[in-house]
Amino acid sequence: MEALQVQTDVLIIGSGAAGMMAARAAADEGARVLLIDKSLIGRGGATILAQMTVAVALGEADDDDTDIHYEDTMKGSRGLADPAIVRAIVDRGPEVVLEAERYGVNWARTAEGKRSQAFAPGHSKSRCVYVDILNTGGATSAGLKKAIWKDDKITRCKNVMITKIVVDQRRAVGAAGFDMETCQAVCIAASAVILATGGLTEVYARNSASANMTGDGFVLAAEAGAELRDMEMVQFFPIAHLFPPLVGIDPIMWDPFRYKLGGRLLNGNEEEFMDLYNGEVSGSYTATRDQTTLAIFREVEEGRGTPHGGAYLDFRMVPEQQLKEAFGPVIDILRNQNVDLTKDMVEVAPMAHFMLGGVRVDKDMRTRVPGLFAAGELIYGMHGANRLSGNAITEALVTGRIAGETAARERATHAEAEADAQTAAVHRALEAEIERLEQFWHPEPVERDTMSLQAFKRKFQQAMWKGAGPLRTEDGLLEALEAIRALREELKLISLTRPDKFALTLVEKLEAAHMLQVGEAIVLGALERKESRGAHVRLDCEDTREQAISYRYTWNEERQWDIESVSLPVQP
Repeated sequence: MEALQVQTDVLIIGSGAAGMMAARAAADEGARVLLIDKSLIGRGGATILAQMTVAVALGEADDDDTDIHYEDTMKGSRGLADPAIVRAIVDRGPEVVLEAERYGVNWARTAEGKRSQAFAPGHSKSRCVYVDILNTGGATSAGLKKAIWKDDKITRCKNVMITKIVVDQRRAVGAAGFDMETCQAVCIAASAVILATGGLTEVYARNSASANMTGDGFVLAAEAGAELRDMEMVQFFPIAHLFPPLVGIDPIMWDPFRYKLGGRLLNGNEEEFMDLYNGEVSGSYTATRDQTTLAIFREVEEGRGTPHGGAYLDFRMVPEQQLKEAFGPVIDILRNQNVDLTKDMVEVAPMAHFMLGGVRVDKDMRTRVPGLFAAGELIYGMHGANRLSGNAITEALVTGRIAGETAARERATHAEAEADAQTAAVHRALEAEIERLEQFWHPEPVERDTMSLQAFKRKFQQAMWKGAGPLRTEDGLLEALEAIRALREELKLISLTRPDKFALTLVEKLEAAHMLQVGEAIVLGALERKESRGAHVRLDCEDTREQAISYRYTWNEERQWDIESVSLPVQP
C-alpha cells in the first residue's frame, strides 16, 4: 500500500487539553494544523478523566494573585521546579481559564455569581475552579473539541500512531508512523512539531490514567535528540479507591469529597494518623499528596494497614443530607453497590497518577531540537518533586497555548525547493522506519513466544510497582532493572500475526517497547537519586539533600540512557 504523505505548517501529536489548545492557538496565528492522536481526538489521554479542579489565581474567593500562586507552586516542588516555566504558566493561567469558558467550559459559580474557587492542599489561597459534579476534565475536553471542530485550518486525524520524529540537519521536519485501522504508512512534513502525548503512568500495575499513557512522547523526544529531566519523579495519588470493588467510578474520585466534607483517614486500627506525620487536624485536609502517600504506606509498613493494604476513608460523621448534597448522583451509584457512606468506610491506597519529570523546554515550549516543541504532562519544569492539586490542567492549557503560538510564529516560510527537500527527508525517514517496524512482526531469533502482550504488560507493570513504586530501595530498584532488561529480551520473541487491517497487536508491542524504555529511565534515575524528596522516597536514603539536584537524561547512539546530575539554584 502506498504511503500517505501530508504537508502541514504545524503537526501536533496528542489531542488532550494541551494538544487541542495548541491546535487552537496555532490556527489563531494563521497556521495550517494537523492534529494527530493514536486514540480518538479529545478522548485519549488524561484530561478527559480528570474530575477535580484547575488552580488559577482569579482572586474571586480570596485575595489572590499570580505571585502567590508562583510561590506556592515553587514551595510545593521541593526545590526541583523550573522558575521560568512556573512563572510562564501561572501568569497566563487566568487568561486561558477564561478562554476555556468562552468555549463552553462552565466553571461552577457561587450564589453571588462569582466563580467558585476551592481550597486544595499546598495552596495558600482558595483558587481551584471546577465543573460540578466530577466533570472538570470532561467539560474541558468537550469545550476544546468544540473550539477546534469547525476550523478549516485544523485537520484532525484519529487512530494514527507516530513512531518517529524526523530530524534533518538537526531540525525537526516532520514525523512518520502508520494508520492503525488500515496499516497504511504515514509521513508528515511540517515546519514545526508539537509533542503533547501525556504521561507514562500505565507502566505501573496500579494507576489512574487511561491505558494509552505508555510514555510514547518521552521516547519520541529522546530519540529525536531532546533532553529529559527527572524521569524518576512520578506522583502517586494517595487516596485512590482500593476496596470494595466498585463499577462506574473513577478510583481517584474521593479527593474532591474529602475537600468538601473533611473525610477522615484512619489506619487499620480505625485511628486517625495524619496528625502524627503532618500535623493535619481532624476534619481538615492540608497535607500534600507526597506527604499523604508516605503516611499511608508508613502505617501499612508498620502493620497498621487495612485488610487490603491501605487506609480507611471515613465519612460516617457527616450528616446524611450533607453527604447527598456533596456527592449528588454518586451517592446512588455507591448505594446500588452496597456502600452506604453513613455506615461504611472504604479502603483507599496510593496509585500512580502523574508524571512530574519529562521533556526539558524553555518558557516558550521549545526543546533543544529546533522545530520540536512539547506541552502538557510530557514536559518538565512545573512540578518538580510534587504536583499541587489543580496545577495539571492549568499546565496543559497554558503550555498548549504557548507551544501553539510559538510553533506557528516560528514556522519557516520555505521556498518551494526547501519544502521539497523537507518532504524528501521525511519520505527517506519513513522508508527506514518501515524497515524498523518490520522487525516487530517477527521475532529474532526465529523461536517464537506465545505470551500475550497483555500478559507481558502485566508482568512488567508488577515489576515496576514492586521495585520502583511509591517506596524504593536500592535492592528493589536493582531487581526492577534486572526484570526490565530480561523482559526486553522476552519482548523480542513475541511473534505477531500480520493483519490486513487493524494493527492493534503492533501498537501493543510498540507501546510495550516504549514502556520498557521509560520504565528503565525511572529506575536508573531512582538509583542515582540517593535521597528522599517529594514523590521519590528511598527507604534506604531518607534524608533530603540541602542542594537540590536535577537529573538530565539523553538517549545515546547505543540506544541507552545517559544520565548526569545538574545542581539547581537554591530557591528562597
